[in-house]
Amino acid sequence: MLNNLLGGIFRYRSFIVDSIKRDFQSRYQSSFLGAIWLVLQPVAIIVVYTVIFAEFMCTRLVDMNGPFAYSIFLCSGILPWGLFTETLNNLVRVFITNANILKKMSFPRICLLINIACSALINFLIIFSIFMLFLVFSGNFPGWIIVQMIPVLVIQMIFTIGLGVIFGVMNVFVRDIEQFINILLQFWFWFTPIVYVSKTLPEMIRGFFKFNPMINIIISYQNIFLYHISPDWKRLLPITIISLVLIIIGWRMFKKHSADIVDEL
Repeated sequence: MLNNLLGGIFRYRSFIVDSIKRDFQSRYQSSFLGAIWLVLQPVAIIVVYTVIFAEFMCTRLVDMNGPFAYSIFLCSGILPWGLFTETLNNLVRVFITNANILKKMSFPRICLLINIACSALINFLIIFSIFMLFLVFSGNFPGWIIVQMIPVLVIQMIFTIGLGVIFGVMNVFVRDIEQFINILLQFWFWFTPIVYVSKTLPEMIRGFFKFNPMINIIISYQNIFLYHISPDWKRLLPITIISLVLIIIGWRMFKKHSADIVDEL
């Protein structure tokens, strides 16, 4: 079955590449600034939070008192979080958005999931490359340890895709799921130490953090880019197991309800 799946993906590789190109072009072809908007939005968010929280939070960043400490702390969380939310939101509505294609064309449905994951990664890498330039010119580049962000990124993508496929299948049959995810992500963001340092919160609130699977992923990025240390791989083990379980459940739901999805649409 795996060979058939990989074979189908290979045969439709042109479809995947063209879909990614079309998605990227459709976002910005009618705008004057084009792909610059991709960068302006996260930069605006970072500037706003930096202006509001920088002085307060810099005093709470352990062993990091440099002029760019809070900005690096913020970017280390906001950029991966942007990748997470973009991928998840697009996966939740992937079948509804592509209803016409699903009903008219015969192709491996997994191609749609690959399109979304690849498009989100490309957008992330564009913004991330600017962040890398900032680290280099500000003298804060972490060095070879940056390679360790790759397994963290892989874990994050597996977790996001698994969760997104589960909610995406459910959203076809219960359209309230998309609205629920929008509200969930707002609370999820503020219960993740992206804008603030977790130690600034009361102990009672921090007790709920162990139920947030994104926390150790975000902290791993912050360790790499702010403190230049390796992620705590033991703390990443639970989210790795959860991610693998989610991707298996998502794949089984996707296979089981593939025909029902088309009928429902």
